Amino acid sequence: MSSGSTCAVVGCHNNSRKLKNALETFCLEHQQLRKACPCPPPYALHSMPRKEDRKLAWLAALRLKHPPKRVYVCSFHFIDKKPTELHPDPELYLGYDRPPPKKRRRLTRTTLSVTASNQASISTQPPEPHLHSVHTQWEDPSQQDHQYCNRSRRKDVQDKMTQCDEVAYFILQNDADALLYTGIALETFNTLVSTLEGYDNNEFTMPVRDQVLMTLMKLKSNRVIGDLSRQFHISQSMASKIISHWLDKLEEVLRPLIPWLPKETIQATMPEAFKKNFPNSTCIIDCSETLLQKPRNLGSRGESYSHYYSHNTVKYLVAVAPCGLIMFVSAAYGGRCSDKFITMDSGILTYLKPGDEVMADRGFTIKDLLFERKVRLVIPEQVTYTRRIANVRIHVERAIRRLKVYKILSQIVPISMAPKVDKILRICAALVNLREDLIRDTQ
Repeated sequence: MSSGSTCAVVGCHNNSRKLKNALETFCLEHQQLRKACPCPPPYALHSMPRKEDRKLAWLAALRLKHPPKRVYVCSFHFIDKKPTELHPDPELYLGYDRPPPKKRRRLTRTTLSVTASNQASISTQPPEPHLHSVHTQWEDPSQQDHQYCNRSRRKDVQDKMTQCDEVAYFILQNDADALLYTGIALETFNTLVSTLEGYDNNEFTMPVRDQVLMTLMKLKSNRVIGDLSRQFHISQSMASKIISHWLDKLEEVLRPLIPWLPKETIQATMPEAFKKNFPNSTCIIDCSETLLQKPRNLGSRGESYSHYYSHNTVKYLVAVAPCGLIMFVSAAYGGRCSDKFITMDSGILTYLKPGDEVMADRGFTIKDLLFERKVRLVIPEQVTYTRRIANVRIHVERAIRRLKVYKILSQIVPISMAPKVDKILRICAALVNLREDLIRDTQ
C-alpha cells in the first residue's frame, strides 16, 4: 500500500485498504453489506488542499520531516470530521507531544541586605517525585499519558473529540473472534457494552466499546499492558487506569449474574444424571487454586504458601448448581487455608437451608458444619457410590475449567494485582454464566 492512500498523521494507520475491507463487512443492524447500507463509513480520507497557504498550514500541523507526494488525513483528526471554514486544518490526535520549554537555571545572588531566611525562600526547590495512585494496577512508572492535542484547546473541543473505534470494530468480526478475545459471544459482548455505557469515566477519550474490550482481553489472554497499549494506541499508564476502572465497574454490574438459585429452580433445571442418583442435590462445591507471585513480606509469604502446589497461591471456593450455573464464588484466601476454614468463613453456609444436599470431595471435612444446619453432605465412600458421584461431580470441574479459560486465573498472578483478585474472580464467574449451558440434557 503506497503512502498516498494512508493517513499521514504520525501513528495513525487508517488507509484506503482498511476502509474498503470495512465496507465489505456485514451490517447487523440493516442486514446487508455496509457499502449498501445507510450507515456512514468509519472514516474518510481527505487530501491536502492545493492553495499554498492552506497547504503550509497542513504541513505545519502535521510536522512531517519527509512528507509524501500526496498527503491524506483521515476524518478522525478534524474537529468537524472534515475540513470546514471554521476548522480547515487537522487538529486532533496528531501523534506528537509539544516538548516542554527548557527550564532556565535560577541564579541566586547574595547581598549584604539579604537574610538567611530570604535566601532559603529563593533557592531552587528539588522537584517533587511522581506518585502513583495505589488503586492503579499494572502501571509502568516510566510511561506518561499521551497528549493528543494542545492542553489550551482540550477543554474547548472535549465534547467534539471522539477516538477511532476501529480496534474493536476490526478485531470482533464474529462469535469466534469474540470467544477468543473476550470469552463470550459477540451478541453478548454488544449487550454488555450497551449496559456499561453509563459507567464510563469522562477522563478517558477512548470509546467505551474499546475500553471494555481491552479489559476483557486482559482477563482472557493476560497480555502485558505494553502490548495492549500499542494495539489500542494509548500509553501504558492510561491502559492501566482504564483496566483498573472497568474491573471495579464490571464487578458492580455483573455481580447479580452469580445468583443463588431457589430450590424450585434447581429442581426444574436439574439434568437427568442428577435426577436419577441425587435428586435432592442443591450444589456441588470444590476449591481451586491460582499461583501467586511470591510476596516480599515473610508473613504474607507463609500465609499464601500451598504445600500441595509447593508454591504461593490464592485459594477460593466455587459452588455450582446441578445445571452447571456458578451460584457462588468466595473471596480469595491464602493457599495455606484449609477447605474447611474457607467453607466456614466464606459465607456459603448462610445460603444453605435444612434439607439441602451438598456434594463435595473426600477432602472436605465439613460434615459437622453442615449437620448443625440439617444439611446432608454427599462424599465418595464406596466404590459404586464413588462412580456415581464422579459422573456428576465432573460438572463442577468443567465449570472451574471454564473459569480458568481466563488466563488471568490460570497463570501466575502478580502481587500488584492481589488487591483486585476478588473482583476478578467474580467477573470471570459472571462471564462464564453468560456462556451457553454447561449441561445440555436438562428438560
